[in-house]
Amino acid sequence: MSEETSFRDRPINMDEDGKRKWIYTKKPNGKWYKYRSLFSYFWLATFIGIPFIKINGNPLIILDIAHRKFIIFGAIFWAQDTFIMALLMLSFVIFILVFTVTFGRVWCGWACPQTIFLEMVFRKIEHLIEGDYKERYKLDQADFNAKKIFKKVLKHSIFIIISFLMTNIFLMWFIGYEKLFELASEPITENLSGFLIMLVVSAFFYWVYSFFREQICTWVCPYGRMQGVLLDSQSIVVNYDYKRGEPRGGKNSEGDCVNCQHCVSVCPTGIDIRNGTQLECINCTACIEACDSTMERIKKPKGLIRFDSIKGIETGKNTVFSTRTKAYSLVLLLIFGFFVYTLLTRPSIETTILRTPGTMFQETDNGQILNLYNIRIINKTHTETPIEIKLESHNAKMEIAGSEIILKDHDSYESTIILYLDKNQLTGKKTDIEFGIYTNGELKETYDVTFVGP
Repeated sequence: MSEETSFRDRPINMDEDGKRKWIYTKKPNGKWYKYRSLFSYFWLATFIGIPFIKINGNPLIILDIAHRKFIIFGAIFWAQDTFIMALLMLSFVIFILVFTVTFGRVWCGWACPQTIFLEMVFRKIEHLIEGDYKERYKLDQADFNAKKIFKKVLKHSIFIIISFLMTNIFLMWFIGYEKLFELASEPITENLSGFLIMLVVSAFFYWVYSFFREQICTWVCPYGRMQGVLLDSQSIVVNYDYKRGEPRGGKNSEGDCVNCQHCVSVCPTGIDIRNGTQLECINCTACIEACDSTMERIKKPKGLIRFDSIKGIETGKNTVFSTRTKAYSLVLLLIFGFFVYTLLTRPSIETTILRTPGTMFQETDNGQILNLYNIRIINKTHTETPIEIKLESHNAKMEIAGSEIILKDHDSYESTIILYLDKNQLTGKKTDIEFGIYTNGELKETYDVTFVGP
């Protein structure tokens, strides 16, 4: 089958027998790589620094799954906030979908933790110790000697240390740095199961970044395969201008592409972008810089490989800032605004009042009917809050077990309410009752319950 009519039926890093083909990536260089590096340093600083940042004594972000307590940008979410969390997750999913339709797989190449750690941490260490792609290939093919053993042991020792540190930083997002330091100061025997889990996670990170690598993107991650459904002819992705580049081949060719293969050698997933958008492409821009460098040397215009849509390539008109792109970008801003609005307008306290399970109404000696209710109030603010409970719908007697209610920072209150109603206040076997929850004399929330009578 000719090259023009052939197609690929397997990932680029797999041979005909289904075995792994190791990819030796050339170190990228250029302005895009510098931008990615700076963004990666910012991202890594954020990843490491966030667990240490506090607002009014509380973590900026913590995902305490064990206690079903999540703090996001200082706002606390409990299990009762499932609806709000679902809205936020839905907003995030929509954001990802719209962003991908508009700008392709930029997330994968610029912000995905897998790419950040592989390309900007582990790969840079590998380049530093073992050299560029040709040197690494020769080193792997060479027999074991003192030089090879030294470089391999040094590289993998550093990889193991980084994987261990990654696990501990990752753990701080879930338990906080104070708890981690407390566990680290205790004997291992007192937290043996947790220590073993940490070692297993560290070993997993080491295996992923030392051996499995880009296969996470091509085999495991569903996002790469999903982009085939989301992208269309107007999506902005890394594209090869075939109209300008073909036919390729050299000095006597009419096209600008000289078939230098530099775009392939720098690709972290090993694809040839000239064959079109492929599931392995993560829009990292390495091929753009490699091609621009070649164009400079042969004195041709840059941009043979560039950010553009298929429609833009076909028409010759740049579509990066098209009406469609602007409209979708507006949708992205609206979704992000909804996320922020939901976060900021969340109620400061949350009340749950339910009839005590297993109880029926009771009739007192003076002819009143009483019901028992369980009440739980959660303070979602960072300030100490006095709470007062009133009956809004009826003029009736109410007794609450316990003394004055004062909720501390992110504290909760649980008690029992005994409510008495005269028979003439009942509207049937079930009567609607409304409670009011006040803080400092201001009504913060109302809660409707049912009062059961004869």
